[in-house]
Amino acid sequence: MGWVVLIFSTPLAGLAGAADDLKAPDGPVILTVSGNIGHTNAGSEALFDRAMLAALPQHEFETSTPWTEGSSYYSGPLMRDLLAAVSSDADAVYVSALNGYEAEIPVSDFNEYDVILAMKKNGESIPVREYGPLWVLYPFDQDEALLSEKIRFRAVWQVMHINVD
Repeated sequence: MGWVVLIFSTPLAGLAGAADDLKAPDGPVILTVSGNIGHTNAGSEALFDRAMLAALPQHEFETSTPWTEGSSYYSGPLMRDLLAAVSSDADAVYVSALNGYEAEIPVSDFNEYDVILAMKKNGESIPVREYGPLWVLYPFDQDEALLSEKIRFRAVWQVMHINVD
């Protein structure tokens, strides 16, 4: 009797190493995730380079924002997919920007709306001077409730760190 081995590929296949570890980044680290996470690659943290974030399932939407002219197409992984990649079952995340700004975001936002960690605007990487390289972005034009001041404070740009609570 012979054995049959089946190999399944998932969108996260390139990210996983050992059962509880992520692949180490090959390029410059652009995001650190820490806190209540199960998958790590640097001690108790998960470090991501651009390629690792691009390997997550990508989501795109067109929206205007309170800070930009007109509407644009933004793309990147859904925040809920990023949290799944680090094996987090959290209630909130604390997102920190390059300038020290920090916002608490309830994970329920990520389940209720298609919030992305935007990496691209109109197909191009987002430069730091234009809110990049990473931007927690809500689909503002899809629901009037997203135009509140509370939600605007959660749309952190120039993201560098996410602490999962």
